[in-house]
Amino acid sequence: MSAADATVTQRRPGREAELLQLPDWCGTAVASLAVCVGWAATTWIALHLRADTTLHTTALFVHLASLVLGFGAVLAIDYYGVLWLMGRKTLREAADFTAPLHIPVWAGLGGLLFSGAFLHPDLSSPLTCVKLGLVLVLSLNGVQASALHHRLAAVDGGPVSRSLVIRGAVTASVSQAAWWGAVAIGFLNSQH
Repeated sequence: MSAADATVTQRRPGREAELLQLPDWCGTAVASLAVCVGWAATTWIALHLRADTTLHTTALFVHLASLVLGFGAVLAIDYYGVLWLMGRKTLREAADFTAPLHIPVWAGLGGLLFSGAFLHPDLSSPLTCVKLGLVLVLSLNGVQASALHHRLAAVDGGPVSRSLVIRGAVTASVSQAAWWGAVAIGFLNSQH
């Protein structure tokens, strides 16, 4: 057997997969970039496309249904986080319950973004621009919240560091402020 063959046989199985694994921040960066591209695309559509009455009505229904789906899931996730902080649920129970809720959150947010582009948003209005900014903030916060969920789930019964608890509280606060702010501005804009 040659020296090269001996080196190959001494490698651990799966070592190549370990070498190709990217750091966690790469996935978060790619997801954040995708969020920004999606946000920019829907804003561009809103600037360049005028929906007829039927499409506008359909988009309004999708918008409201997406709000219920996405924001409802966010409220459930945050509620379970509060139950964990109060000691009424274990971290494992909270993580297991909330893990599948990330899908409806992202589906609802995607539906809100896409349908909102067909609702003739007045992009010359400062309130509408603030709402768009809040949507971008809550989307990027959602990427960070997914990464945080993975970190908390990895604790697996051990003690949770103070920095993770603070990060969770800040994430939930930003989420609630952005969602409620966007909802309030949407309501105010609908009154005109």
